[in-house]
Amino acid sequence: MCPPDQSRGSRVYDSPNSVLREVFGYRDFRPGQRDVIDRIMAGRNVLAVMPTGAGKSICFQVPALMSPRLTIVISPLVALMDDQTAALRANGVAVAAIHSGHDRQVNVDAWRDVSSGRAKLLYLSPERLMTDRMLDAIGRLDPGLFVIDEAHCISKWGANFRPEYERLSELKTRFPKARIAAFTATADSATQGDIAEKLFGGNGEIALQGFDRPNLFLAVEPKRDWKSQLVAFLEERADQSGVVYCLSRQSTDDVAAYLVEKGFNAIAYHAGHPPEVRRERQGRFMRESAIMVATIAFGMGIDKPDIRFVCHMNLPSSMEAYYQEIGRAGRDGLPADTQLFFGLDDVRMRRQFIENDGEDRDHILREHKRLDALLAYAETAGCRRVALLAYFDEEGQPCGNCDNCTDPPEVIDGTGEAMKLFGVIAATGQSFGASHLIDVLRGGRTAKIEERQHHDLALFGSGATRSKAYWQAFVRQAVANRYLSINIQRYGALELTPLADQTLVGKARFELREIVEQAQSTRPAPRKTVTIDPDAEPLFARLKALRLEFARERSVPAYVVFPDATLIDMAQLRPRTMDELAMVNGVGPKKLGDYGEAFLKVMREA
Repeated sequence: MCPPDQSRGSRVYDSPNSVLREVFGYRDFRPGQRDVIDRIMAGRNVLAVMPTGAGKSICFQVPALMSPRLTIVISPLVALMDDQTAALRANGVAVAAIHSGHDRQVNVDAWRDVSSGRAKLLYLSPERLMTDRMLDAIGRLDPGLFVIDEAHCISKWGANFRPEYERLSELKTRFPKARIAAFTATADSATQGDIAEKLFGGNGEIALQGFDRPNLFLAVEPKRDWKSQLVAFLEERADQSGVVYCLSRQSTDDVAAYLVEKGFNAIAYHAGHPPEVRRERQGRFMRESAIMVATIAFGMGIDKPDIRFVCHMNLPSSMEAYYQEIGRAGRDGLPADTQLFFGLDDVRMRRQFIENDGEDRDHILREHKRLDALLAYAETAGCRRVALLAYFDEEGQPCGNCDNCTDPPEVIDGTGEAMKLFGVIAATGQSFGASHLIDVLRGGRTAKIEERQHHDLALFGSGATRSKAYWQAFVRQAVANRYLSINIQRYGALELTPLADQTLVGKARFELREIVEQAQSTRPAPRKTVTIDPDAEPLFARLKALRLEFARERSVPAYVVFPDATLIDMAQLRPRTMDELAMVNGVGPKKLGDYGEAFLKVMREA
């Protein structure tokens, strides 16, 4: 028995496919969805590791609608709860959410809907759920399923660990008759095992769909002049939605202000803004084609499917964090671009952040190794997708959809230059950062060099034929390939590793990506992201405009009305009757009743 429909009353669905068709308006499940649904419906606990955009929410919403018992969805963010509940209500599903963003009376009414059985889906934060009062109240309702979204937050091995998630491990003993389904897009094998042990205690399964997102173009570029590089990346994407990630609140405000000055529809978002400002700005981004300039405070659980690019202005904290953040692009399966700008200062800052993160040396060592993996990815000369998947223990083939595949870099022997750099580091006592070492190599006459008499070194000026930018890139590759390490305790001093020692005595070579002094970007021109007949494009634009009117009127994200893929089908199929419109993928009965006549009117007039 499914929960009461907000407009049509109760009914029984005979299969997951009938729920998919009659509630959500879709004809077929995406790869991997039916497997997870079947496991849940068979009464098994399951951790589903699915790439962003694979449709995780359908995997627990379908079983919830087929069950006579309550389903609790545990979500870390108010915005995510609001977006998912709005999308369910748009499809006629009675759903409740209780969180701090609601007035007390709204929360009281939501609880009445749940306790009366009117709503069989309840969204809660882990903090709200794991109170004795709420646990006791829910226990009296005999819940059948607990869904834990963003499940990597429960593991100290994973990215975005949240201590309040750890208490969710109590659910298996407190509610032994309920199933637990956990979902994440970001978990390596160690994190998967940790999540499963905490939530299931050995009584559960892992459904691993994989990590590949073939629709994402992967690109990395050394940071030289961030303003010109960013504008070059965005200038042909000005009418698309995207996210630009910055490391600090100040840089977020600065980058957003600069983009607005340049005429872009840019929005700044970080935790320093008041809650009402963040809500307003997120709502604007969800409804418009805009560029969200943000810290990582923005993004987890964002359901906007038509984000066409994600650009990092700084190095993320780890491969997991990078994968999670680029995963916010192209959730609709259409092509999307990712771009990472980074420099040596990013590496130093990330090392500093890790060293300042508590006293747990095992944790600190683990985070340094994760950063090492991201650096190796950033400087790889091979296919980036192969490198990314290898981190998650998956094999891949050269993809043809990354910068290194479309414009392969040349790998050259840099042993001679490496011996100059490593020799200067050794001669100066391994006590200085990159800037001073490069000045010594290039024969600079700075006060620091004169004071320490480094102009008397045999290798002083030995690298003068190379530019400062060249040596910065060289040092970055030497760090990424573990010939050099950065000593945070000694203010970022570069130190030789055993690999560098072997190079200095002629027992190892140093190979590097060729450094082009005036590097040209290997970014692709923006690809056509909507596959649609040219004749249908004017109608598609009119349908999008009508969708935006409904979204603004109802204060919901545009995709809640209809996703782009559904509008594309409408524009190409041009249905003329309600029956024909009902056959369009993504048009369920509730949306047909709410929006059908208005959209048909536009199509009839086209």
